[in-house]
Amino acid sequence: MGQGGEPRRARAHDGELGAAVARAQEGDESAFAVAYRIVQPGLLGYLRGIVGDDAEDVASEAWLEIARDLRRFKGDGAGFRGWTATIARHRALDHLRRRRVRPRSTALEQDVLDLPGRENTYEQVLESLSTERALELVRALPRDQAEAVLLRVVAGLDGPSAARVLGKRPGAVRTSAHRGLRRLAILMGVPAVAKGDPPAPGEPE
Repeated sequence: MGQGGEPRRARAHDGELGAAVARAQEGDESAFAVAYRIVQPGLLGYLRGIVGDDAEDVASEAWLEIARDLRRFKGDGAGFRGWTATIARHRALDHLRRRRVRPRSTALEQDVLDLPGRENTYEQVLESLSTERALELVRALPRDQAEAVLLRVVAGLDGPSAARVLGKRPGAVRTSAHRGLRRLAILMGVPAVAKGDPPAPGEPE
């Protein structure tokens, strides 16, 4: 996880993603498949955190819209990641309105929680969770913190992209993600977090 919490793995693929999207916009179907393979795991993990077992159906609806409107997209790989997350979130909220139920608990895919391993308290916390336990704890967070964690850690968005998806300021999303990860660490009983980690901007000492 890099500075501010975004996974390094997502950033490493953004150049390849941007190039694939550009080719796909010119009609290259194989390039669209490449973009799909890069984005889908994180997008599906994010949707599982919102709509539970219906995530694959919602993701399919989102990809139909993404394919339909692809030529309208302007931006790089990171921008495409944020654009697809925005579409997926809209489809997820539509789905929940139709169902009129709270999101159901389910297991996150292990591969979307398989974060790169540098010595980092929050990475260690998430890597130590079972998939079912991970989602259970994320869902116990306040909604703003849960979505910030899902977008930044699972979907791999940077702060500004996550902020655009949620319609908030980047600083607010960064703070929500930090507080959410901090709370997850405390729930897990990680001493380093409970005793010494610095607070997020604007968070009391």
